[in-house]
Amino acid sequence: MKNEYYKSPKTLLNKGTGFLSGYTHSLNPYTGCTFGCSYCYVRQLPVSTFRKEAWGTWVDIKKEAADILRKELRRAKSKGKVTIFMSSSTDPYQPAEYKEEVTRSLLEVMVKDPPDFLFVQTRSPLVRRDVDLLLQLKECVRVSITVETDREDIRKHFTPEAPPIQARLQTLQLLKEAGVPTQATIAPMLPSSEHFADKLVPLVNRVCIDDYFMGDGSGGRRTRSLNIGALYESLGLEEWYHPAAYKAVYERFLHVFPKEQLYVSKEGFEP
Repeated sequence: MKNEYYKSPKTLLNKGTGFLSGYTHSLNPYTGCTFGCSYCYVRQLPVSTFRKEAWGTWVDIKKEAADILRKELRRAKSKGKVTIFMSSSTDPYQPAEYKEEVTRSLLEVMVKDPPDFLFVQTRSPLVRRDVDLLLQLKECVRVSITVETDREDIRKHFTPEAPPIQARLQTLQLLKEAGVPTQATIAPMLPSSEHFADKLVPLVNRVCIDDYFMGDGSGGRRTRSLNIGALYESLGLEEWYHPAAYKAVYERFLHVFPKEQLYVSKEGFEP
């Protein structure tokens, strides 16, 4: 049972900092995320540690989000260029979005008053519902679908509550056919098969590879404190939990993708 709460935020747009310093703002339609991925670095942030409930069991739904964004976006655009990362600490298409449609309401605002660029980060096939709005943003948007691995058995060990891998691949196919700018994001990189790149090459012309050590904002410390290493050991996959492991995957992808279509860590998330 997941607990849902309704909150009335004062603001929605936050200044882009750290890993997202290439953006003027980040935007989170929800607080908390019921996908509850085992390695999620947000588990170590105050938004999670100050709650009595375990990460993955609760979500705060932001009321009147569209009205707030409409005003903030107008104000931000009056000061200069606006680039938005949605979202940095929650999945904008987690299960609550089916009913609440907070993310869709925010896209509707941005279609009428577009930012210079919008990056949508999700692992959910639900994003396909909003193709009509994403197409109206044209080249001002990029949808990034997280596909950490092509192995469903691995996905079930690390992210049992997240959508199946095949559903994500089908979503990439649908977005490509619709003409929505997309990328596949292997982040954090999990153990995968030697054929991973072959499965993605018909679906995208842009891939970002990231791992815990580059991507959790602390050189891997936050992830280590979650004891993820023990999970790798229990599966006999210790060699995958290493700062150099991503290089082997990158080399595999280089055999299939042109180098200019491959990005590593932060560069793959830039506007």
